Amino acid sequence: MPKPPEPGTRAPEFTLPGLLFDPEKGDAERREHRLVDAKGGPLVLVFYPGDDTAVCTKQLCSYTSDLDRFRDLGATVWGISPQDLDSHERFARKHGLGFPLLADTDRAVARAYGIAVPGLGLRRSVFILDGDGTVRWKHVALAGLTFQHSDTLAEQLAALRD
Repeated sequence: MPKPPEPGTRAPEFTLPGLLFDPEKGDAERREHRLVDAKGGPLVLVFYPGDDTAVCTKQLCSYTSDLDRFRDLGATVWGISPQDLDSHERFARKHGLGFPLLADTDRAVARAYGIAVPGLGLRRSVFILDGDGTVRWKHVALAGLTFQHSDTLAEQLAALRD
């Protein structure tokens, strides 16, 4: 199994189906998300184990609350988990999540990023990519009971601007 990409290396390319819920309009747009299309600005890839689970809900709600902060730093956020788009839509609607949730149902992307755990799913992980698709920072949890807070992510994103 591959190891997680190290800072300074290219992030593995991928294309995944995704859903973007607009909490203000109540609309949900489904489309493919390709890593190559995200180039130009920083991207925060948030790999989370499951929709509507306690820690994942707290994590993704906190990132939604700080989306303006991430946008002010020029960054976009994508959440990735093994659930399908129907599950993502229920989760996004229930909690007002305002960034794309991507469906890695066969865990191919989790394997490419070295965070798949056979029989269990994936390790809670965050990768910050620069505008060229290079990994600049990562955190891969051993146990997914905690998550990286927005302050930590904002510090790392601000460092990309220096």
